[in-house]
Amino acid sequence: MNTMRVSQIVKDDKGHFHLEGDTRPVPTPADGEVLIRVHAAGVNGHDVHQVHRGSHPIEPGETDLPGLEVSGTVVAVGNGNDRWRVGDQVCALMRGGGYAEYAVANAKLCLPIPFGVSLAEAASLPETFFTVWSNIMVDAGLAPNESFLMNGGTSGIGVTAIQLISALGHRVYATARGVEKTALCMELGAARAIDYEVEDFANVIMAETGGRGVDVILDIVGGDYLLRDLEAIALGGRVVFIGMARGNLTQIDIRKLMNRQARIGGSLLRPRPLAFKAAVAEALAARVWPLFNDRRLRPVIDRSFALDEANAAIDWLDQRRHIGKVILQVGE
Repeated sequence: MNTMRVSQIVKDDKGHFHLEGDTRPVPTPADGEVLIRVHAAGVNGHDVHQVHRGSHPIEPGETDLPGLEVSGTVVAVGNGNDRWRVGDQVCALMRGGGYAEYAVANAKLCLPIPFGVSLAEAASLPETFFTVWSNIMVDAGLAPNESFLMNGGTSGIGVTAIQLISALGHRVYATARGVEKTALCMELGAARAIDYEVEDFANVIMAETGGRGVDVILDIVGGDYLLRDLEAIALGGRVVFIGMARGNLTQIDIRKLMNRQARIGGSLLRPRPLAFKAAVAEALAARVWPLFNDRRLRPVIDRSFALDEANAAIDWLDQRRHIGKVILQVGE
C-alpha cells in the first residue's frame, strides 16, 4: 500500500490537457481526516473544467488530482477522529483527489452508505446532495408549501433535486429535452416536466400555477435563461445559479426583478468553508439519508467507466448527453 494508481492531468506537446495514468505514493491522513480505499469516484462538471484547462485554484497542501467525491472503505484514520473506524464503508465529499485508488477526506464530510445503495452507486451522491441541500434549503430557504423549478432536470444535480425536493413534500417542476428525459423527470417526482425544445417553460409554469409562479428556481443553464426565470418566479421568489451551460452573460429588465421582489444568487460548493459543509453533512445524515430507506430516493447512474477510461468519462460528460451521474469504477 505504498503506491497507488491515479489518473492525473498532463499537457501534450500541442498544449492540450488530458488525463493519463500514473502511480503516486499513497497519501497519509492528517488530523481530522480518513484515508479511503476508493471503490468508485463521481465525475462532475468541475472535473471537466479542471481537466480541460489543466489547473484550478489549489490550497497549500491540496492534491492536484481531480475528483470531488468517492465511495469506499476506511483503511486509516488521523488523530481527532471519533466517528469512523478502519473497515467502515463511506462516501465522502472532497476538494480533490478522487481519481485514485486511495484518497483522503475530512472525517466531517464522510457519510455512511445509505440503505439499499451499492458501494459503487454511493460515489454519485455527495457532490449533488451537498449542492442541492446547500443551494435550495440553505441559500434559497425553501419553506413549507413553496414550489420549486429545476432547470436541467436530467443532470446529476437535476435528478437529485427532483427526487429530494418532492420527497420533502414540495411541488416540483423540471425542464428537460425530449420525451425520454421529461418522462424520467416525472418518474422521479416532478409534477410537470417541460420539454424546453417545444415549450416555453415560463409560460408553462405560469399556466400550471395559475399565474403565481414558483418560489425557488435552481438553474444550471445560465445565459438567457435568467430572462425566462424572472418570468416564471413568484413574488418574493429566489433564483440560484450553479451553472452556465448557455453562457455566463445576459441582460435583464431590472424592473421585472423589482416588480417580482425576487432575489438572484449563485454559488460554488468547493470553496465553501469546512464548517458550512460539515453542517450540511449533518443535515443530510439526519434528514435526507433516511429517505433512502423506503426508496423515495435512489441513485440515477448514466454509465460507469474504469479509472483508465477517465478521459472517455470526461468527454462523455462534456457532451451533455448523460442522464444522471457518471462514475469511475476504481477498485474491486
